Amino acid sequence: MDEGDPSIFRLEDVGFIALVLLVTLAFVWLIAPYFGAILWGLVAAILFAPLNRKLCSKLGQRKNLAAMLTVLLIVALVIIPAFMLGIALVQEATAIYGQIQSGQVDFAGMYRNFQTSLPDWASRMVSSAGVADFDGLKDVFGSGVAGGLQAIASRALLFGQGALKFIASLGIMLYLTFFLLRDGDTMGKKVLAAVPLRTAERDALLRHFVVVVRATMKGTVVVALLQGLVGGLIFWALGIEGALLWGLLMGFFSLVPAVGTGIVWVPVSIYLLVTGSIWEGVVLVFCGLFVIGLIDNLLRPFLVGQDTRMPDFVVLIATLAGLQLFGLNGFIVGPMIAALFMAVWSMVAEHRPQQQTG
Repeated sequence: MDEGDPSIFRLEDVGFIALVLLVTLAFVWLIAPYFGAILWGLVAAILFAPLNRKLCSKLGQRKNLAAMLTVLLIVALVIIPAFMLGIALVQEATAIYGQIQSGQVDFAGMYRNFQTSLPDWASRMVSSAGVADFDGLKDVFGSGVAGGLQAIASRALLFGQGALKFIASLGIMLYLTFFLLRDGDTMGKKVLAAVPLRTAERDALLRHFVVVVRATMKGTVVVALLQGLVGGLIFWALGIEGALLWGLLMGFFSLVPAVGTGIVWVPVSIYLLVTGSIWEGVVLVFCGLFVIGLIDNLLRPFLVGQDTRMPDFVVLIATLAGLQLFGLNGFIVGPMIAALFMAVWSMVAEHRPQQQTG
């Protein structure tokens, strides 16, 4: 056996590979509690890298100053507004939950009014579904609204208990973002040099990764924010209680393909129409179809284009699975894994004809 032959693995080589894998798994296990902070730090660095490069060029290649200004801009544009929105959401949820507990908001009475306003055929359909009264409705769907509001309201207490972890996660995210913005190019080259892939394959995977992250954030988060904002304003203008909560729900459901904001405004529109609020119901239907809906139809293709090139059903399954496995982080992780999966197998499909003809 020729010990100089690089194609022959010796026991020492196997041991070294095992050590690399073991240390890597141990490191992944170590940083797992701050997975979300690391993920969002990486995403922020990818999104704001073009701006950071422009600042660095204008500031005479002073990387520290450019990275610091970019991080401060992220705090001003993203962190502070999100924090203020969270405070307002908790306050509104707490107020509405208090009204439910005190009886000011009577869901049973609202449901009775809704049922009496239905035509005969719809009433028979409701009765056959086993939800002829409010107790039956709760048996079928559970007390999801009150439970959800209670969960949001309880976050005010839980935040005090988990404030240290939240502050630590936020600090790690911003700290990592700063270093990735400042040294991202150098660090990226070192990481890529260690990846055991051919140069063309490695670069293609990196391009897919960056493109998917940018496309997901631009085409998903921006659209979700706009749809939630516009939807909340429409609900507020129509005098519907809890406009902030409704807007948040529309923004969240817009993240899920094939579901969208209609899961929120359609039932509310139906309720308004059958309970006699015809004008409000018609306006909400019109705005839902031609204002909220058009935001997605017009902006998403413009922001994303053909970057991801994934079928809608793949995006839907990947997003739902990602949300289930990773929580809110999953709407990035799911499509990213799906896009990388399709990229890898497209490379396999491209190489097979070459190997067969060769």
